[in-house]
Amino acid sequence: MVTVLGEVVTTVDMLLAVIALLVLIFPFKVKIVEQNLEVFLFIMGAAAVTVTNKWTTEVIMTAAEEPVIKGIVPAVLVAGFIFLYGQKAFQNFMGGLVKKMNVGVIIFISTFILGLICSVITAIISSLFLCEIANTLPLDRKNKINYVIIACFAIGLGAVLTPLGEPLSTIAISKLSGPALYEGGPCCAGFFYLFDQLGILIILGVLLCSLFAMYYVKPTTGKVEKMSSGSGSDEGSIKEVLIRTLKVYAFVAALFLLGAGMEVLIFKYFTKIPDYVLFWVNMISAILDNATLTAAEISKALTQKQINAALYGLLISGGMLIPGNIPNIISAGKLGITSSEWAKLGVPFGLVLNALYFVVVFVLGINPTIGL
Repeated sequence: MVTVLGEVVTTVDMLLAVIALLVLIFPFKVKIVEQNLEVFLFIMGAAAVTVTNKWTTEVIMTAAEEPVIKGIVPAVLVAGFIFLYGQKAFQNFMGGLVKKMNVGVIIFISTFILGLICSVITAIISSLFLCEIANTLPLDRKNKINYVIIACFAIGLGAVLTPLGEPLSTIAISKLSGPALYEGGPCCAGFFYLFDQLGILIILGVLLCSLFAMYYVKPTTGKVEKMSSGSGSDEGSIKEVLIRTLKVYAFVAALFLLGAGMEVLIFKYFTKIPDYVLFWVNMISAILDNATLTAAEISKALTQKQINAALYGLLISGGMLIPGNIPNIISAGKLGITSSEWAKLGVPFGLVLNALYFVVVFVLGINPTIGL
């Protein structure tokens, strides 16, 4: 009998671990999986729910409704049409800006603004703006991808500052509202609660991403390539907007199923891990919906330091791989970025960011609040 963290490891636990490994490995090693990531994740999500015997009407309906209820699909659809009909005007504006301003400065300003404003206009809208900006900048494919990945890290961080930014922040605020469970414990979370608790280090993180993007992304002197999902003649059409929206819908539904199946492991093992270890273990948010992990891990029974540490780990690691957060999914889908292309920069950059935050929060014990 094998035990981990005092819990008996069951056959179901081992099967879920295998599914998690497949999700981590197959998109990089199997070409057909990389080209059909939404289908693969949906199959893996269905497998996780099947293994845990969680197929219920409620799970099916929630998987079908969540992408719409959370506003992800409607926002992608509406923004898609706005960009479709306003694309030429925006391209003309950006073209004029590129002629008047240094490209590095544009990269810095756009990354920083998108990383902060996403907490108000949502991470979804920010990521769609990002894709349009990327396609107007004089960058080759490699540097466009690098710019998008770094900016998605900034958006993934900044979206937590208000409940409007992303589902993770909405769930965290919901779970931390109401009276404290113990004296001095976290309580009464309102609209600016996460901004107060995490704001300083999050804004510094967005600034760091912006500075890194400015110096790391290099303008090209050769051919400027416009990136797309490869829809050919459908690019820039109503059909292209609808196809991209359906892909996002399938992606989010698949991540919900995967998260619903993996809840067994999350509740059984993750909630028993010390906060400084949980910070690193939360790198699994690179392949799982970090909102699901937030729902499982965040509680008023934890100290504020534990809550902050868990959230930092979830937010940073979400940028490492395409399934990690909504900005990644939308940007990769719209611009045709593969899992391998994303991981080349996403994984090392995410590891460095994690290490920096670990040193600041755990080694140095720095976790300033704004004091609203």
